[in-house]
Amino acid sequence: MQTSYRSSRILLPVRPWFIFATMFLAMLLNLLPTAALPAFPDWVALVLVFWSIREPRRIGMGSAFLFGLAMDVADASLLGQHAFAYVLVAYGASSVSRRILWFPLRLQALQIFPLLLLVQVIQYGLRMVMVGGDFPGLSYFLGPFFATMLWPLLTFLLLLPQHQPVDHDANRPI
Repeated sequence: MQTSYRSSRILLPVRPWFIFATMFLAMLLNLLPTAALPAFPDWVALVLVFWSIREPRRIGMGSAFLFGLAMDVADASLLGQHAFAYVLVAYGASSVSRRILWFPLRLQALQIFPLLLLVQVIQYGLRMVMVGGDFPGLSYFLGPFFATMLWPLLTFLLLLPQHQPVDHDANRPI
């Protein structure tokens, strides 16, 4: 018998300021000095994938481009490197969003792993083609693996403000 965690609770609509606040917090997490560690996930890409899957009409390629440019400037990297990778991953996440939401969280994590790996591969490819940098080693590609492991926790935390109260209000029909 296979059991999977499926919540039967109805979620409230997400507020646009909450999406922006989580994206801004992810950008701040990317700017920490620990972001240079090999296993440190790309928080902006992870949160961008989450919101592109959950709210594809509110956050998409335009906001991915803006946050990508902000990361390029803040990271002092090749201009357009993050922006290009984030736009492609936002497109990929929004195009498979309906399918991914049908799966339990563990299987969702397995399906977002290629998207997060795509971000790293694109950034590495652009850096090698445009600048001709050195190969950073295989540890460079550990970030998407650890970000995939954080997917269930991130989903729980980002959906927490949208949960309705458990107690039923007699004045509200739902």
